[in-house]
Amino acid sequence: MSTAAFVFIAVFTLAGALAAACLRKLIHAALCLVVAFLGLAAFYFLLGAEFVGLVQVFVYVGAVAVLIVFTILLTRREDEDAAGFNWSGVIVAVAVFSGLAWSILKTPSLAIVPAAIAPLTIKRIGEVLMTSYVWPLQCVGLLLTAALIGALVLVMEEKQ
Repeated sequence: MSTAAFVFIAVFTLAGALAAACLRKLIHAALCLVVAFLGLAAFYFLLGAEFVGLVQVFVYVGAVAVLIVFTILLTRREDEDAAGFNWSGVIVAVAVFSGLAWSILKTPSLAIVPAAIAPLTIKRIGEVLMTSYVWPLQCVGLLLTAALIGALVLVMEEKQ
């Protein structure tokens, strides 16, 4: 892995995540979240996990981020002025970071070598989804379709 590419992608991702957390306008924060998602996908590509990187782009950038943007655009009627900086969020973030850092530093490293496993390919994922998990896959598809229809019904304005 190239160190320069890693540093560039890390700065890109952290800048997007920090901007998403700090910007006052929700639409700008959502677009910066898209930048952070793209940076995470770039990490996957850099590590050689192309399938996971594409899933990251399709699912999070293509679906979740667009859903967030549309939700903001459909629900926000007027701009509300925020009253100052929210320090409680900073305190919670520092506490969570400190707890995670402490637990990572106190965890002993593993000396056991894991057993070799067969590589997971896209073909194998497709075979498992279409054989063992076909009913859950169909149920998720039905649930998402029902949610989409429900969202359209809620958003549509009645014509008089």
